This record gives sequence, structure tokens and C-alpha cells, in this order.
Amino acid sequence: MNWISEWALPKIKTLFGAPREVPENLWHKCSACEQMIFHRDLERALHVCTHCGHHMRISANRRLEYTFDSGFSRIELPRVPSDPLRFRDQRRYADRLREAQAKSAMDDAIAVAHGTIDGHRAVVAAFEFAFMGGSMGAGVGEGIVTAARLAVLQDAPLIVFTASGGARMQEGAVSLMQMPRTVIATRLVKEAGLPFIVVMCDPTTGGVTASFAMLGDIQIAEPGALIGFAGARVIEQTVREKLPEGFQRAEYLLEHGILDLVVPRGDMRETLGRIIGLLRVPLVVAPEPEMAGEPTVVLPPPQPAANN
Repeated sequence: MNWISEWALPKIKTLFGAPREVPENLWHKCSACEQMIFHRDLERALHVCTHCGHHMRISANRRLEYTFDSGFSRIELPRVPSDPLRFRDQRRYADRLREAQAKSAMDDAIAVAHGTIDGHRAVVAAFEFAFMGGSMGAGVGEGIVTAARLAVLQDAPLIVFTASGGARMQEGAVSLMQMPRTVIATRLVKEAGLPFIVVMCDPTTGGVTASFAMLGDIQIAEPGALIGFAGARVIEQTVREKLPEGFQRAEYLLEHGILDLVVPRGDMRETLGRIIGLLRVPLVVAPEPEMAGEPTVVLPPPQPAANN
């Protein structure tokens, strides 16, 4: 019998108590600089690295919380056919959907809510990249259309936060049809005279970029966001040229006139509130002043010429 394990260790454990379990997610590693960040510091920084400023990907729910004032309301989106093509590759599409819904606690890759931003009414749609890469299928298309109709109904601007890998391949042509549907949705907002603002987050690519994401009245992006249609490697192989440094990043697109603003996450709510305030100020047309009669100029009578 080993007296250390049988007698000494139980006595020590009784003296000092059982060891406490330490949560696994107290520290987070930045994917850019690989520095460790304490979870409370990361929450206070809105999931922006406190060492290098890298903007980490966040969920749609967090995006709504960071954007709205307190008291916003999420809306339930219409149901769509879950597997219109009965698609199967290595796994059934229906199984992939159920898994994504269980992990994200969302029905699809988009969330829509309404509330106020710095006191201004707004409707916001936010993509969930963790849900099958934020891919745009019938559910996402229906979410954008519903958000546009709600914005028109509430006479409020529409803001969309994009984070997507493009169209959802498992829905085939159904997913491609969401591109013209979302474009038509933006027209509903613009024809009502309401602002349509797009905030591009990392990444925004594929069919989302090729449709409504490039049609905003104001185009904003988070720092370092990847924005484009095809990947850089595909473009290099097609044009057979080396792409410039920082190609398809937010700062490069801002420099070349594709974006209007690159705004850090901590300043996003204030910036959106200011933009909405400027765009929604009612125009006051001053009445035209009555035209006063032109003054009559009285010329003096001609004087006789002096005799020399």
C-alpha cells in the first residue's frame, strides 16, 4: 500500500478543498496578431483586438446589440421551403441546416430588428456568418425583402450588415434568384424616399456583393474587411497578373472610390446615427420673396453748355 496516495493525498485534499473548475473560454486568441485577450476586455472592446485593432467576426445578435439603443425588437421572418431541391452531397442539406440552426439558435443566416440608433428610428438586417458561411438562400432573400417592407411601413431607413460567402450552392437556381429579389427590395426603400445604408463586414463576397450590397446610398465597411466577388487567387489566375497589396480590403476600396467610409466598430453606432440624422432632416422650403418693383431712376435735366 502506498501511504502517500492512500493517506497523505486525501488529507491534503480535505485540507485545501477540491480544485475549482476553470472555464475554458476565459481567454481568446486574436487571429491576426495571435495575442491572448481576456474575455471581459474583449467584450468591452466590442470584439476588437486590444493589441492590433483587428475586428473579429461577431454574431448577428451581437451586431444588433452593438448597433441599436436599448429596447430594440427582433421580428420573426416568414418560413420558406427548407430543402427545395432535396440536395445531397457528402451529407443531406436538411441535416446541414438542422446542425447550423442548433449551433446558432437561428432559423437562417440573417436577423432583422427595428428600434432606434442614437434616437433615430431604423430597421437593421444583420448576416450571421457562422450559419453556413452567411450564404444567401431563400431564407436570407426573404429576410431582406421583409426588412425592406418593414422600413417602408415604419418610414425608417434600412441598414444591412453583410457578412457572407455568397449564394448558397445547396439551393441552386433558387439561391441565384435571391439576387434580383434583394435588388428589387432595395428599390422599394429608395422609391419611398428612405435611406438605404450598407455596412460591409468581413467577409462580403460572391452573390451578396454582386447584388444589393453595392447599391447602398451610403457604403460603409469595417476596417480590414474582405470585400469582393471572386477570390484573389481566382482573379490572379484569370488576369495572369499579381494583384496590388491589400487588394479587396476595405481601405483599398475606400481609396479607389468604392466605399464612402471605413468606420471602426466602436464608432459605428454614432456614425450611423449622424448619417441618419443628416439624411432624414425634413427639408424646409422657404417661400419665395415677393418681387419688389424695380426702383425708378430719375435722371437730372440736361444742363446748357457753358459759353466760352
